[in-house]
Amino acid sequence: MSFSKEINAFLGFYLREEDVGQNRAEATLPRLAELNAYVAVSSTRQPLSQDLLAPFQVVVLTNSSLEEQLWVGDFCHSHGIKLVVADTRGLFGQLFCDFGDDMVVTDTNGEQPLSAMVSMVTKGCPGEVTCLDEARHGFETGDFVTFTEVEGMEELNGCGPVEIRVLGPYTFSIGDTSGFGDYVRGGIVTQVKMPKHIRFKRLREALAEPELMITDFGKAERPPIMHWGWQALHRFIRQHGRPPRPRHQGDAAEVVALTREVAPGAELDQDLLRELAFQATGDLAPVNAFIGGLAAQEVMKAVSGKFTPITQWLYFDALECLPEENKETRNSRYDGQIAVFGAELQAKLGAQKYFVVGAGAIGCELLKNFAMVGLGCGPEGCVTVTDMDTIEKSNLNRQFLFRPWDVTKLKSERAAAAVREMNPALQVSSRPDRVGPDTERVYDDDFFEALDGVANALDNVDARLYMDRRCVYYRKPLLESGTLGTKGNVQVVIPFLSESYSSSQDPPEKAIPICTLKNFPNAIEHTLQWARDEFEGLFKQPAENVNQYLTWVSGVGGGTQQPPCTPPIAPTLHGTPRTPCMAPTLPGTPRTPYIAPISLKTNSGTLFWSGPKRCPHPLVFDPDNPLHLDYVMAAANLFAQSYGIGGSRDRGAVAELLRHVRVPPFAPKAGVRIHVSDQELQSTTTALDDGRLEELKASLPSPEELPGFRMFPIDFEKDDDTNFHMDFIVAASNLRAENYDIPPADRHKSKLIAGKIIPAIATTTGAVVGLACLELYKLVQGHRRLGSYKNAFLNLALPFVGFSEPLACPRNKYYEVEWTLWDRFEVQGLQPDGQEMTLRQFLAYFKKEHRLEITMLSQGVSMLYSFFMPAAKLRERHDQPMTEIVARVSKKKVGRHVKALVFELCCNDDTDADIEVPYVRYTIR
Repeated sequence: MSFSKEINAFLGFYLREEDVGQNRAEATLPRLAELNAYVAVSSTRQPLSQDLLAPFQVVVLTNSSLEEQLWVGDFCHSHGIKLVVADTRGLFGQLFCDFGDDMVVTDTNGEQPLSAMVSMVTKGCPGEVTCLDEARHGFETGDFVTFTEVEGMEELNGCGPVEIRVLGPYTFSIGDTSGFGDYVRGGIVTQVKMPKHIRFKRLREALAEPELMITDFGKAERPPIMHWGWQALHRFIRQHGRPPRPRHQGDAAEVVALTREVAPGAELDQDLLRELAFQATGDLAPVNAFIGGLAAQEVMKAVSGKFTPITQWLYFDALECLPEENKETRNSRYDGQIAVFGAELQAKLGAQKYFVVGAGAIGCELLKNFAMVGLGCGPEGCVTVTDMDTIEKSNLNRQFLFRPWDVTKLKSERAAAAVREMNPALQVSSRPDRVGPDTERVYDDDFFEALDGVANALDNVDARLYMDRRCVYYRKPLLESGTLGTKGNVQVVIPFLSESYSSSQDPPEKAIPICTLKNFPNAIEHTLQWARDEFEGLFKQPAENVNQYLTWVSGVGGGTQQPPCTPPIAPTLHGTPRTPCMAPTLPGTPRTPYIAPISLKTNSGTLFWSGPKRCPHPLVFDPDNPLHLDYVMAAANLFAQSYGIGGSRDRGAVAELLRHVRVPPFAPKAGVRIHVSDQELQSTTTALDDGRLEELKASLPSPEELPGFRMFPIDFEKDDDTNFHMDFIVAASNLRAENYDIPPADRHKSKLIAGKIIPAIATTTGAVVGLACLELYKLVQGHRRLGSYKNAFLNLALPFVGFSEPLACPRNKYYEVEWTLWDRFEVQGLQPDGQEMTLRQFLAYFKKEHRLEITMLSQGVSMLYSFFMPAAKLRERHDQPMTEIVARVSKKKVGRHVKALVFELCCNDDTDADIEVPYVRYTIR
């Protein structure tokens, strides 16, 4: 149970205009309760008292006086109640945590425990462990580890956690092993997370002796000054019964004087303190979102013991957002924002036209913040949100604009409706389209040219790269943000100032080698990926191939072409069933131990079955084994679905049927070679000979034998627990894991890995989007100093918050002309006489105007011109209009929605040297 005192802007987005004059807690309560029917929420008008606080585990104070914080802090600390204090003042934020004298943290960082494979353990004091050199072990000195599957030095198996000292990227020491047996082979070393004890000071002590968390090392001197200034602010409010007035010099001077009383002799930043006073009445949704997200995560830490808490003070400011004009209030819903930025910026926000790409967790938070700050709420403004997905039940834990009754509806429509209810002035429209080349008729030149900016809320890199390219081409600012569990990042892309999202990319994920999946799995991730591949190979690809074949033989495929995929479809068509197949064929039965017995040694004398190679064994089918029955039930029903016939969910009947099925003992095929590397696998891959191919073609049934027959490919869907998809994956993976003595995974873990589920929590999303919207303030004001902008990186589990200045766009040069990724050649395709420029004129234009000789010219993947082009083709194209050449080469007409084409150039300068130049925007309309 947690208790929160005051409902201010942290929950202000649940208040509506019709709630004006009502009790804030009572008005908020119904909408808060809608979020999760399993969480009991209540409100009270009782004054804060010890009796009221006593039943709670955590108390959160917001917008409270220092006197109240002190007595609540004393009471909570002495009664074992954890305390979080959160407050915001304009562009300033404050957070304090007191989790008692002995807070036990069971998981300091939230990362999966590291593990590595052992290749050697020496006898000695200390003993040294060497890991396989496939990857660094990743351990740190002081970590604790345990061992399993060690042969020879059996004493290590099952021993308690051992503290280690790292010696190198592949080695570490573990203490005295001199009395242990001789190491033979194998072993897995796994990190153990040890509990950490943290002592917190009560608020009264922490005020005098603060521990301060630094969030921005470019402002490392500010937290102590803000710590004293916040206390002075409380003194001012106590003395005057009100906060300092916006931009009031006298009130600000008094706050500075009070700060000197709080910290006599300290060196003070008076400008910072004056700004704190100026903004004391400020109320900004992005700052509330950031501080609120952090505070909510601290509450989770307090009740769970998971992740490292903030110890103990966090101060934050975003003063680089400030404009230079004076501020005034207008008696509107935006007064808290106008008190910080002024009415002029509020008008600019209202006139903005923004495109939100995605309406998932980040998209919902962006739309909420946009509604709160008034973006697109003026008569000239608008916000467009697009998302092709529909709402699933699993979305409700973090995409808070949606309710249970929204499930199966379009995300974009319901998100737009929800924020329109928050702020009826918001001019928001929704679209159900995926962004990409296929929708450029929808999101065309007119659409992008009218925008003021784009905010990405995407969950895949390809879509992010595409939107980044669009923003660079149309020269629009981009707010890019993402989360992964407790981790998050914000990148702001500013035209002509910063690099773009595409300028730097994360390294690609390390793929699992095929030979590991097929022959040498050693982790549950390997068997799960193998099971996913089996799903595609059994229930999707064969059905697609059959349908493609049937289309071809019906004459739709194009007469003389070869029939597609003959070898894969032959067994599928020959075995077309009329009832569900219940044959108990267990997955992944390995042939390798028959070819490479466990005692086999390599040419160097080392055991073949060592290191990452685990010796497998076949399974014996047992209809009374629940896992075996799970596999048969799932596979049979999925086969039935792919053939369009009914299945069976009667486990008892299927088990009884299987008891009468004779399963022959497993016998490996003769002459099978097991490949130990992907290179070896590729080098021995052979194509089907023509004779065998013709034989298979002749054996296929004709369409007359299968009148009206078609198959139904199955797309993997992880979230439907009734469709047998995850049942098959879990059973197949765990059976293969049993083959190789790999510990199995439960359904939840299997779903996370096989479904490639990205961890997402609402606290991180709120904090990240709050920081993104602070960058929005700067973009709308048109800040031109790169140092004013901040890219952000955070990990709430550690906790860590860091900021960096965006990198400037790299500068290139040809002759004396400097250019960046934001520059291009602008070429008007239509001549004054109304005729379009020909290729000859295009080449001459660059020779005359830019002293550049074009050696190659392309549009997308189409090569339009090259210096090595055959003379006849060159003569043909020289006098053709550019758009005609594009249409002929690409075999696609230029759409009427296209105003301009993009050409890429390779050029030589006056000295015939190859030089890099910008792309060409060739305007045709």
